[in-house]
Amino acid sequence: MMENRVVMVALLTLCIVGLEPRFINGATDSSDTSALNTMYSSMNSPSQLSEWKPSGGDPCGEHWKGVTCSGSRVTEVKLPNLGLSGSLGYMLDKLSAVTEFDLSNNNLGGDLPYQLPPAVQRLNLANNQFTGSAQYSISLMASLKYLNLAHNQFKGQLAVDFTKLTSLTFLDLSSNSFSGSLPSSFTSLTSIKSMYLQNNQFTGTIDVLASLPLENLNIANNQFTGWIPDSLKGINLQKDGNSFNSGPAPPPPPGTPPIHRSPSHKSGGGEQGSNGDSSNSKSEKSGIGAGGIAGIIISLLVVGAVVAFFLFKKKRSKRASTDIEKTDNQPFTLASNEFHENKSVQSSSSVEAKKLDTSLSINLRPPPADRHKSFDEEDSTRKPVIVKKTAVVPSNVKAYSVADLQIATGSFSSENFLGEGTFGRVYRAQFDDGKFFAVKKIDSSALPVDMAEDFTEIVSKIARLDNPNVIKLVGYCSEHGQHLLVYEFHKNGSLHDFLHLSEEESKPLIWNSRVKIALGTARALEYLHEVCSPSVVHKNIKSANILLDSELNPHLSDSGLASFLPTADEVLNQNDEGSGYSAPEVSMSGQYSMQSDVYSFGVVMLELLTGRKPFDSARPRSEQSLVRWATPQLHDIDALSKMVDPALKGLYPVKSLSRFADVIALCVQPEPEFRPPMSEVVQALVVLVQRANMSKRTIGVDQSQRSGSNEANDYM
Repeated sequence: MMENRVVMVALLTLCIVGLEPRFINGATDSSDTSALNTMYSSMNSPSQLSEWKPSGGDPCGEHWKGVTCSGSRVTEVKLPNLGLSGSLGYMLDKLSAVTEFDLSNNNLGGDLPYQLPPAVQRLNLANNQFTGSAQYSISLMASLKYLNLAHNQFKGQLAVDFTKLTSLTFLDLSSNSFSGSLPSSFTSLTSIKSMYLQNNQFTGTIDVLASLPLENLNIANNQFTGWIPDSLKGINLQKDGNSFNSGPAPPPPPGTPPIHRSPSHKSGGGEQGSNGDSSNSKSEKSGIGAGGIAGIIISLLVVGAVVAFFLFKKKRSKRASTDIEKTDNQPFTLASNEFHENKSVQSSSSVEAKKLDTSLSINLRPPPADRHKSFDEEDSTRKPVIVKKTAVVPSNVKAYSVADLQIATGSFSSENFLGEGTFGRVYRAQFDDGKFFAVKKIDSSALPVDMAEDFTEIVSKIARLDNPNVIKLVGYCSEHGQHLLVYEFHKNGSLHDFLHLSEEESKPLIWNSRVKIALGTARALEYLHEVCSPSVVHKNIKSANILLDSELNPHLSDSGLASFLPTADEVLNQNDEGSGYSAPEVSMSGQYSMQSDVYSFGVVMLELLTGRKPFDSARPRSEQSLVRWATPQLHDIDALSKMVDPALKGLYPVKSLSRFADVIALCVQPEPEFRPPMSEVVQALVVLVQRANMSKRTIGVDQSQRSGSNEANDYM
């Protein structure tokens, strides 16, 4: 006994000695530590987090404020109500074990990071100053149960795809400036109980919410229209401040399946479940329940319908035979004689079976045009009528007349001519309210007359593109064979003009502006490729289609046009030959893809770096193709410095230039499968920008004078 006790004490001592140091010191996973270091610096090194460090440290062992660990991994980051400012950094995806991330009620701002903790179950960023359209990376958080982005400054179309968020039970997007219709992926929220969308600018109907198991829904103070689905009227619903129709809702389209909702949520779910179970057991004991009664009623209705159907058919057959007798003396073609003979020799059983099959669908077809034919004959001779759904243009896109646009453009005068694009000419237009817009006249080669009826559908699709870096469609015109699109106007013109046609008095683009333009354009492409559903391939990325506003923010034009115009590929292949933007596979096959967009974007980045045109016949033969000339030199720092646009006068950080060149090299690879997706390009450029901003914040006058590897000394 004594020996056993000694052994047990020894084992216990070993356990304590072995485990205690790890518990005390934490030995935090290095990726978690790096992510928190970057987050701390991005939040301007707040004094409220005195234990945190800009580099190194041991978050778990040193008990950093708001950080909870399990073993060596950080599992929770909760820092609400601390007055924190700045942004969240760019390494949050390294926090792969974090299940709760709460930074609510602070003063944090900027766009959300493109990568967030992937395994989060509770994400609370409410009551901050975040901007943008939320982030697509939220779409990948399959474990998410609670999402709160309320009281921020998000705007535009909601960029989250909810298809994978089947575990989400709570969603709060209230008090932002989200606009556009509710995403169709809302239908995947099969666990949702509470949804708060109030105080936004959402439009369209709320039909997409009809089948959700909601208990609480607040959609007040938006711009919703249509009707409240009956399935939502029995829940805790707040809907004031919208433009819902008060009259009776129209019946659902034929063939629409009934909406199955869970029982009323007014009482607790547990009570409902137990009540349901007890009622079922009573039904089983009595031998008949609601289901049995319903079955009897349905059977009676079916029998009645069959009887009525045969009486109806009997009358029809008499009338049809009379009509046929009247027309016996008229000549028939051989085909029609054969047709009636074939009909007459059908067995009665097969005819009656066909009558039963078609009886349920008679009310879904228009009445037969030829009254001499029975319904059965209609079935065998006519193809089903497919009614094309009319496209609906959003209410914020105005329909102009040709006269309106002639007045605004001075009859499309040369003074208002802005340029000629791949699909038509562009003119400046000034309307009575003093506002300027850009009007694009679509060439007939891009939209032939016989395809003109598709123009409204094209407009509808383009109008739904909503991203700060995508030119917004504000109007259209389809009249007298003319098809025109009215866009936002940016007086600074295109990136092509800045790089290649700048006047002497114009200031050249500084390095930071060039990186900013690249990042904004990348964000536009990421939106088209990875947020839009289905994805939109731009097909026409070039510096002439990147317009700059007064603050040199880029706006991508012609977005969606090449994807939706029926003959766009033919027009593009004719015009882009030798442009220098086309990916190798496009030049060979004429086929466009997201990967070919990435290549073209890489060429634009090369323009930003070198100031050269993608193809310049005025240069020596070996330098005419920008990609062919520049690619071998992108990883040679000495050669790279000689390639840089002389207009920069050597004012650029060498490290930033090198990283910029690395991104270009990835984008312009000849094999499309090796080019990165735009989300990765965006992330690389975001890191480049954020590091530059951090170095600016942390380098003062004294620091910049010190010797060493300070990034300030990297400027040439």
